[in-house]
Amino acid sequence: MSWERFAQQMASMARDLLAQESVTATLERITASATELVEGCDAAGILVVRDAKVESLAPTDQLVVDSDRLQERLGEGPCFDAAREPHEDRVFRIADLTGEQHRWPAYAPRARELGVGSMMGFLLFTVDETLGALNLYSREPGAFTPVSETAGLLLASHAAVAFSSARTHAQLEHAVATRHTIGEAMGILMGSRHLTEEQAFDVLRRYSQENNVKLREVARRVCAQGAL
Repeated sequence: MSWERFAQQMASMARDLLAQESVTATLERITASATELVEGCDAAGILVVRDAKVESLAPTDQLVVDSDRLQERLGEGPCFDAAREPHEDRVFRIADLTGEQHRWPAYAPRARELGVGSMMGFLLFTVDETLGALNLYSREPGAFTPVSETAGLLLASHAAVAFSSARTHAQLEHAVATRHTIGEAMGILMGSRHLTEEQAFDVLRRYSQENNVKLREVARRVCAQGAL
């Protein structure tokens, strides 16, 4: 493996990640890069665990989805553990799934039936948060080497920062959009009911609480209908 070429590809990927317009596009670029940059990688995906439920993000192949669902069903597996237990190992590598795996005895033989020969996973984290796990798959046993692991770790480090940045940007955009919608709704109520700004907001808030509807949705209805 040429590390000089790898460094150039990583630099290009880093620029591409910053240019993506959404969280989904960012994650898709990350997993596509894994199959391009890491030797032996046939498929990649990002796994997130929320309340023991698995979410497969940006899978490049159905194999990834099938493996994630299998781990959720069994309640065990390397990707599942990496995403669920962020304080444990931040990197794992199963060199050969045809052999006996004591740590994941239920998952390993079934994963082999799906066509997984070997796999690696990397915890995606920043100083402030844990985001999930980047998981790489090969259909061949022994496909991943220590060099592959180093390449994957470098990719995961870039990916975590890009993922976190894209998500923060999306949250800020959502917050700005929500504030704008609420402000517009308040303006409508102030004009139609001759209310002060404080009174208009109080009308929205009370309706939200009494009807168990999110404030932004209440505001959206006012904007669409001109009234509550």
